[in-house]
Amino acid sequence: MAANTPAFFQKLVIYEVFVRNHSQEGTFAGVTADLPRIKDLGVDVVWLMPIHPIGEVKRKGSEGSPYAIADYRAVNPRYGTEADFKQLIDTAHGLGLNVMIDIVYNHTAPDSVLARQHPDWFYQDEAGQPIPRFPEWSDVVDLRYHHPELMAYQIETLLKWVKLGVDGYRCDVASLVPLEFWRQARAAVAEIKPDFIWLAESVHPHFVRLMRRLGYPALSDSEVYQAFDLTYDYDIHDDWVACLRGNSSLADYARMIAWQEVIYPVNYIKLHFVENHDQPRAAALIPDMPQLKCWTAFMAFNKGAFLIYAGQEAGATKLPSLFEVELIEWPEGQPLLSSFLARLAALKKDPATDGSFEIVAADTHFQTRWSAGEGSLYGIFNVQSQTGAASVELPDGVYMNLLDNIQIEVSAGQIQLPLLPVIVRF
Repeated sequence: MAANTPAFFQKLVIYEVFVRNHSQEGTFAGVTADLPRIKDLGVDVVWLMPIHPIGEVKRKGSEGSPYAIADYRAVNPRYGTEADFKQLIDTAHGLGLNVMIDIVYNHTAPDSVLARQHPDWFYQDEAGQPIPRFPEWSDVVDLRYHHPELMAYQIETLLKWVKLGVDGYRCDVASLVPLEFWRQARAAVAEIKPDFIWLAESVHPHFVRLMRRLGYPALSDSEVYQAFDLTYDYDIHDDWVACLRGNSSLADYARMIAWQEVIYPVNYIKLHFVENHDQPRAAALIPDMPQLKCWTAFMAFNKGAFLIYAGQEAGATKLPSLFEVELIEWPEGQPLLSSFLARLAALKKDPATDGSFEIVAADTHFQTRWSAGEGSLYGIFNVQSQTGAASVELPDGVYMNLLDNIQIEVSAGQIQLPLLPVIVRF
């Protein structure tokens, strides 16, 4: 991991926004108007999926993927102007929010500025035409970082957005871009903004294996940490899904979390989530509301940063298409899970989370604990809706659940397992 990653990045709550589908307008202004509500969720960082123009050649769907970028140095005119984007940043800063944007440096649209002007900067076929390394990604072509001029251009582009006020980068498929580039990019940005946030979309292990088998370089999470502050939790995401489907146990998943503790640097930070723009909506994956709340609380309470994908607070079940306009269906009034997520966000800032984290139990349910000096938080997450009594490592007494203000009684070292998640102070 980058040696200068601030410890408080462990406490970050990041809110992901797809500008096209976030509001009726589908614009920067539509997001700007929603920033006060987002702030009230306890969010620290607003991450905007790619804000740039989308290519036309080989476009998927009627709108095209925002990850098929035509020009890294411009904003999508459908979203507004660069001045509108700057207004979004300024408004966010006024609310105490940071703004992160998506950087897609593995590939561009086939008709991008770079593909037209510098085809030699790409992987090429026998005819000298830019191609993707992964054939299924047919709407993009892959950059090949063997030209110093390409690296200089990309870093110069990064500096442009930093100077405009951007506070962080979420780097798409960061594992497929050379580590040396990321090191140089981080150093250049740090000269302007030392406290910049670098989030890597580190990829699933099976994808690393595939790319290496095809003869292409692909970085492990351990390598990625040499340049990034945070990485995705994809290294054990498949284990979580297996646990959800009943193909493995809670203890199996807990062992994978413990495994992360010993293979990464001591100050590693993972980004935890129950959904994002590439994964199913949590409310569709986990339709039982108590279980959904338990899994969400478990992920948020865990060591590391926490991600909310816009619409998650509304209990949305439809994952918006990357290729069409599919607006989030916002309810009238406060979204269903807003208060719940806000309490989880507040607990990430609790002084107890400055201490050590451990999983106390992982049999029929999870029990976890944060301990710092005389202050501790204890979580009970009944992710499989079990019933009956359970032993807990809490002194006998009555406790207030910090998530819903309902009292929980511990008697003879046991509680009756609640269906909803519990976090108490002791």
